[in-house]
Amino acid sequence: MNLFKYTALLLLFFVTTEIYAQSEKLHTVFIYNFTKHIEWPEAYRKGDFVIGVLGTSPIIGELENLATTRNVAGQNIVVQKFKKPEDIVQCHILYIPQSQSDEIGAAMAMVKNFSTLIIADKKGMANAGAAINFIVDGSKQKFEFKKSNATKYGLKVSSDLERLAVIVD
Repeated sequence: MNLFKYTALLLLFFVTTEIYAQSEKLHTVFIYNFTKHIEWPEAYRKGDFVIGVLGTSPIIGELENLATTRNVAGQNIVVQKFKKPEDIVQCHILYIPQSQSDEIGAAMAMVKNFSTLIIADKKGMANAGAAINFIVDGSKQKFEFKKSNATKYGLKVSSDLERLAVIVD
């Protein structure tokens, strides 16, 4: 491979990596802001506020950075990593990255008795069970929201969040 092609591929890799990292930072900001518009049952308002992530994802580092400077309604944020769906335990939010989207059914089975907000990052995941699903519309980051996927877990959602979302029925 000549030097020009190698340099072009290397540049493309770094640009792609940087765009992906920016996406993870943006998703982290969205996730934190979602906590301001969701009400968990009383039992979930004590102790740590747990954000679980299924599999490995660059968002874990971004969420851990967030946890050092922010809290949710006075609760410390703790990021918990779950290697596989069977490892999932009670958490306030469960983030399912695109690479783990095939595991959404197994993940839902693990949180069925908890008040967990499921957030995903792949087209079609709101219809597969996620309450919130990140999408890109043109060049804008947006999110889909399927209210029934939040309320079935005992979560109350503000109308403000609904107004900002792309609603999925």
